[in-house]
Amino acid sequence: MQDSVIPQDPVADLVRILDLEQQSPTTFLGQTQWMPHGRVFGGQVLSQSLVAATRTLEPGRPVHSLHSYFLRPGDVTKPIEFEVDILRDGRSFSARRVQASQEGKAIFSMIASFQDSSAGMTHSDSMPENLPAPETLPSAASILSNFDHPITNYWAKARPFDLRHAGEPIYLSAAKEQSAKQCVWFKPISELPADEGIEVASLAYASDYSILESIMRRHGVSWAHKGLSSASLDHAMWFHEKPDFSDWLLYVQHSPAAQNSRGLALGQIFNRSGSLVASVAQEGMLRIPELS
Repeated sequence: MQDSVIPQDPVADLVRILDLEQQSPTTFLGQTQWMPHGRVFGGQVLSQSLVAATRTLEPGRPVHSLHSYFLRPGDVTKPIEFEVDILRDGRSFSARRVQASQEGKAIFSMIASFQDSSAGMTHSDSMPENLPAPETLPSAASILSNFDHPITNYWAKARPFDLRHAGEPIYLSAAKEQSAKQCVWFKPISELPADEGIEVASLAYASDYSILESIMRRHGVSWAHKGLSSASLDHAMWFHEKPDFSDWLLYVQHSPAAQNSRGLALGQIFNRSGSLVASVAQEGMLRIPELS
């Protein structure tokens, strides 16, 4: 467990790691962020891979979907190399494959698809109703203000997003109701640059927060559960609208199944006005000592 290294400005630190160093037309170098366990945050390498892929396209063809696998734990003390394969550039669609590596070993692999805007059929699910407004809910910083531990310090102070659970948070203790559903409001703790590439990559970054909690909540487990071991295995995302980070976004999460120490979690991200911005699916490894 590493001592806390809290960035002075977590949002500026997010922008820093998204500013990849281009080494050739298809290779990039990215820096890492501190994490209490010394492993690279999955949302970080996911968002950086999306930035690398986007940098190989002409402007104006945004991402509409990505599918990825977390292959090895990343080391927060080492930079990450990103290699982009240009799979296709068609009249309307482009496809890119990205491999992220440290010291010659792959830690993450992603395929993303990009599309020009076009007219067509439009519909989406509706946002849940009668949820408490985010302004009425406690932040992680306020809930964890009396604790001094590398993990609680990270949750409370180092994340670039303010996360507010519509129900009981499960940071330190299990929720009273064992439900496979939860809703989390989130918003940057300070202003993000008005840049579509940064905003979309930041949405991918934030999509890795809290989604596995829908599995844990269903089984009465908190992050403080003794001996809990967790890791993201894969991550898929579909982008429906440009995110607006000037207001809160709602992350609606649900776990339909868990087995073999793996759980599947599905998510929908809505803007404050109720429009569906993105859909997410992630499978995670969750090992509980008493169930092993």
